[in-house]
Amino acid sequence: MKDFVISEVQVETAVLVGLVTPFQDERKTDEYLEELEFLADTAGAEVVGKFTQKLDKENPTTYVGKGKLEEIRDYVKDHEVGMVIFDDELSAKQIRNIEKELQVKILDRTSLILDIFAMRAQTASAKTQVELAQYQYMLPRLTRLWTHLERQAGGSGSGKGGSVGLRGPGETQLEMDKRIIGDRISFLKKQLEKIDRQKATQRKNRGRLIRVALVGYTNVGKSTIMNMLAKSEVFAEDKLFATLDTTVRKVVVGNLPFLLSDTVGFIRKLPTDLVDSFKSTLDEVREADLLIHVVDISHPSFEDQIKVVNQTLADIDSSDKPTFLVFNKIDAYSYIKKDEDDLTPITRANWSLEELMNTWMAKNADCIFISAKERTNIEELRRKIYDRVRELHVQRFPYNDFLYPVYDEEDWSGEEVEQE
Repeated sequence: MKDFVISEVQVETAVLVGLVTPFQDERKTDEYLEELEFLADTAGAEVVGKFTQKLDKENPTTYVGKGKLEEIRDYVKDHEVGMVIFDDELSAKQIRNIEKELQVKILDRTSLILDIFAMRAQTASAKTQVELAQYQYMLPRLTRLWTHLERQAGGSGSGKGGSVGLRGPGETQLEMDKRIIGDRISFLKKQLEKIDRQKATQRKNRGRLIRVALVGYTNVGKSTIMNMLAKSEVFAEDKLFATLDTTVRKVVVGNLPFLLSDTVGFIRKLPTDLVDSFKSTLDEVREADLLIHVVDISHPSFEDQIKVVNQTLADIDSSDKPTFLVFNKIDAYSYIKKDEDDLTPITRANWSLEELMNTWMAKNADCIFISAKERTNIEELRRKIYDRVRELHVQRFPYNDFLYPVYDEEDWSGEEVEQE
């Protein structure tokens, strides 16, 4: 009898490339590459090297300089690396030139995010949105790879003779590809318009309940908080973009009902095509009455992440909504305690959590510090949400305020509503 050998799945290896520019210092570039490594890990690749270069601006033909590209080429060849991932969006010209030099798969940050979105998409709505974003990214990057159908019989067609009747067969494969993709984009946009109408009807059918949306950077713990508050089973994982489809739960505290939704996480350099494609998903944020902005306080760049989320909210016309901050993962917060004789300036890396809390409380009283994992300050969070929802409900239905008593922690419950 023959023995069966189960071979291990070969993990793709990758190297990352980023730039240090007058607008992005070395510390910021390192942070971006760390995030890019997390993205690569989420996509299933193993990062084995990182390259950076100081330039005034990116090289319009090869992103990095010629010498750096040769250095990357030698490393890729010596270590048998399967792909190179660049931290910025590349043009068709850059991709073509870099591929020619490196002879391996080339990805940029946008194509990597799109790949993760394609992997994470579960519902028909998410799959349609991702496919649309992929085609919109692909269209301007099509290159003349196929010319076998090209016909130029009788000249270029600019005169009166020669090409009459041959313009159809004269269409190049590139032009055919562009036309096919253009038709597919038109079809997907129509499909999304249909999905938008269905979602609008579903939202309308929910009645006039107060809507609360969890927003924030990707991987800050929104889904964990959603599961805890709504007593649901939303997928939560320590990966980027674990949630793509908006999940909505009806939550009841005492006799006060409201809708709580978990939305897709934001990220730096989020592709414009993705924002456009996920319009119907982000509508849940646009139509919310209250936003709960979840922040991972243990992340060294959480303040930058707050700015990214605020900018994204502004981009979708939702920056003026009532919002309060929830600083999550206080159990993971760490800092470097300075020696008493250390005279170097104090930075945020040296602040204790208590000092940081006092700083933020001084700037913004409407925030709370919690650990969803350790369930620290969760009752205070629930009370805060209840008070804000009750306030909004009374504003909408001023004659019903007597129906809603003060918060009772024993009365928190949730149930699933119709999925979108």
